[in-house]
Amino acid sequence: MNVEMAYLLGMVLGNGTIQRGDNRSRITIDIPHKNIWTDDGLEAKIYVQASLHDIRDIIGPLIGAELDSYREEHSTKISFEKNNNDYLMREIFRMLGWGVRHQTMEFSDELFTMTRDEIKSFVRGFADVTGYIRKSNIAFGKKGAHRVYIEIPTNWDMVIGLANLLKSIDVPVQTIDFGHPNFRDSKLKKYNEGKRNYWKKEHQLKIWANEFMPIGFNIRHKQEALERLSGELLEVMDPEKTHKFYWQRQTGGKKEKPIHPEEEENDESLPLCIRGKHFNKWQELADTLGYHE
Repeated sequence: MNVEMAYLLGMVLGNGTIQRGDNRSRITIDIPHKNIWTDDGLEAKIYVQASLHDIRDIIGPLIGAELDSYREEHSTKISFEKNNNDYLMREIFRMLGWGVRHQTMEFSDELFTMTRDEIKSFVRGFADVTGYIRKSNIAFGKKGAHRVYIEIPTNWDMVIGLANLLKSIDVPVQTIDFGHPNFRDSKLKKYNEGKRNYWKKEHQLKIWANEFMPIGFNIRHKQEALERLSGELLEVMDPEKTHKFYWQRQTGGKKEKPIHPEEEENDESLPLCIRGKHFNKWQELADTLGYHE
């Protein structure tokens, strides 16, 4: 493992697909332009294209093969193809399990043996393809309370694994918006409209902008926004308040949520350890899944 390999693994886990063949396989990484325009009114896809040079410098020598790229309206895709018996491909397969999309890939325990710099590089790769920061990502409606959002597909091991990986380098998660009935449809509004599966959405890890600065982005418009919005946050918030894990913060009284019918359905998309259980706070769910002190 090295920082280049860690970065590539983060990108593949974050938003990659693997097309397996008998002898050769192709790995494609999707870098979305979640918002067509940046907060500065510039086209996000232009920034992504400009960032490809930096990305090629990082992973190009590691891949040792042609790195293709092509741009679509809402994303830029990069891909490469190699023999299955190539060392790099064998390592990627081994580290990610046999999943071919990020929804089904494994978050290997071996990732927790990486060095601090490798972990930061891994998270940066992950965030480059599935993280974002904008002025609208504020907490509690408070001016300047900017956050980085990292979206994770319906992969429960991955959301808890990434939260714990961040913990290992002393980066606290401000909140986790789980793709769970209690938290994505807590008032049963969509359920009562007949949209029973509305809650089956991606998970969102939310991190204070200043806490994410030691990791950063390689996608230029994201890094520029992070630096600017982190500065704005520090004008209104004390870093001692942002640098706290949920178990270090005082919390208010327990607010009861109504029991969502989908909680009691033992849906196979939920981890076995939480099926049929009711959660009032995201912290309770995170603790049960393994993100805790």
